[in-house]
Amino acid sequence: MINYVKDLKISQIFSIDDKTMYQIPKYQRKYTWGQNEWNLLFNDIIENNDGYFLGSSITVNKNNNLLGNRVAEVIDGQQRLTTLSIAFAVLYSKIAEFKKDLNEDELNDLINIKKALAIKNEDNKYIPRLELQIQDYNRDDYNSLLFECNIIDSNTKKKPNAGNRKIYKAYRFFDKLITNFLNNDEFEDNNLKSNNTITTLFNLVNRFKNAIIVFIQVDSHQDAYMLFESLNNRGVPLTAIDLMQNLLISISDKDNKSEDCYNNWIEIKNNISDEYSIQERFFRQYYNAFREKLNKPFMNDNQSKMFPLAYLATKTTLMNIYQKLIERDYEKFLKDMLQASKVYAELINNTDEKPSCASNLLNLSRIQGAPSYLLLLYLFLEKENLSWEISFEEEIKKIIDLLTLFFVRRNLTDIPNTRSLTALFMGVIDDIKNQKNLRIYDVIRNKLMEVSASDEDFLNKLQDSIYDINKDAARYILCSLETKHQTKEIYTDLWQRDEHNNYVWTIEHIFPEGENIPKTWVNMIADGDINKANEYRDLYVHTIGNLTISGYNSSLSNKSFEDKKNRQKDGKYAGYKNGLYLNEDVVSQDTWTIDLIKKRTEKLSNEALELFKF
Repeated sequence: MINYVKDLKISQIFSIDDKTMYQIPKYQRKYTWGQNEWNLLFNDIIENNDGYFLGSSITVNKNNNLLGNRVAEVIDGQQRLTTLSIAFAVLYSKIAEFKKDLNEDELNDLINIKKALAIKNEDNKYIPRLELQIQDYNRDDYNSLLFECNIIDSNTKKKPNAGNRKIYKAYRFFDKLITNFLNNDEFEDNNLKSNNTITTLFNLVNRFKNAIIVFIQVDSHQDAYMLFESLNNRGVPLTAIDLMQNLLISISDKDNKSEDCYNNWIEIKNNISDEYSIQERFFRQYYNAFREKLNKPFMNDNQSKMFPLAYLATKTTLMNIYQKLIERDYEKFLKDMLQASKVYAELINNTDEKPSCASNLLNLSRIQGAPSYLLLLYLFLEKENLSWEISFEEEIKKIIDLLTLFFVRRNLTDIPNTRSLTALFMGVIDDIKNQKNLRIYDVIRNKLMEVSASDEDFLNKLQDSIYDINKDAARYILCSLETKHQTKEIYTDLWQRDEHNNYVWTIEHIFPEGENIPKTWVNMIADGDINKANEYRDLYVHTIGNLTISGYNSSLSNKSFEDKKNRQKDGKYAGYKNGLYLNEDVVSQDTWTIDLIKKRTEKLSNEALELFKF
């Protein structure tokens, strides 16, 4: 039975007046969010107004605990709640660094952040309000982190290699995101920024606190399961794209042109795919690429804003921007969108008419280079008005390859951070307009080199746990290293997919990544010491030296090293004797050791550095 449904601010969920404690059941999966989810959550909160909707959470009401506090068991939403609490811990720590400079009200606000994350027990000591699940040391790592931040009083002993697990990685990532936000001025109109760092930090706290989660409380786990199933099988509400369509039909119907308008709109949507996230990205990127031109008709003598439509297209400003464009001239809007959507179809490989740069674009997509479509939209649509040193077809290939190289480095180092990418490519467009004496390729290259990580930082990340940092980047780097050593005679399509759209060639961990390390591997890698084997797994299992490519990853799994080398399937080598360059220094070994992983990491990381140098 549902007994509570309400839109709650984060400040209400972690209210200092309501002492509700939240427990994540031990049977729940471990904390799995990574930098993509962390970036998305942070950016959504920062880029949008107060009250931004983050999603829903389902809890089961439990009996009060010994303190008399109500306990809610979190059935759905645990990843989000855990991430939010880690972000608050970072903000608390950063503000606490300025403790001697805080006034009385600010000191009280700082204490309230602590009280949001912790409550007092019967011994009058602060304990965590959120109790995490026990898998992968999530609870131990979270508690020791809060203790280190001086948020709780109980000294939870830090487990070995905690810094290599998700909780601490999330903390470091948010610390970096917030530091970058404080130090950079990507968007001048961001009302969170202040000349005073303390004020800016409290502004961030308040923006996080004002985000909304739909909180649903039920009486039993059965109710929670039924509700979860129901929510996931119901229709979705109208999107901004749906609202644009309705507005177009409504306005064009007055001119008896609604049928033509509808057909054009369907063609636009077909060009940019039926996936809402891609549709939204297209409209955001189009506005941000052509912001100056789109705002000109809305400027007047009494207009103080340089961009009256919006400084930037975000999720919350998108509908307002396009509503005004449609209402002003819906026919011109449709004409422009048709042209732009055809270009976008080429960028996302959603057309049968492949451009000459199709293979280059495919590589850019594989390395998650979609943020640069903002720039490419501008270049493709303005190609007749721009000067090209060589033909557009040849120069755009070089530009796309340059963007691909940039994203390999960026997606591994997170330099520049995700929030900066829109401003970066908008800035590149401005540079192209202003620097007429340089060829377009050089303008782009100079800007990307200026903001990218150094070779030293890139190499450090290549020698880190790259699979854990970014799986797609790890795959792209491994495939690129292999492709470099292929010829037409020994070519293997490492991006081939099967009938279920899964990759045929997949990343394989030589020393298995699973929590239950097989005894044969414990004996080989750590002389039978299970604790040392677990430590080695945390430190080295996701490094490039322990990664390779296999055609039948699932058939290798936790098998012994010898079985992995010699495994056959359907008469073909499915193990490391599959003929790939990446496996040459693996099949020659009789055993697999930590020293071999380190040496192979050094070798492959240096090869990758040379391959992806500007």
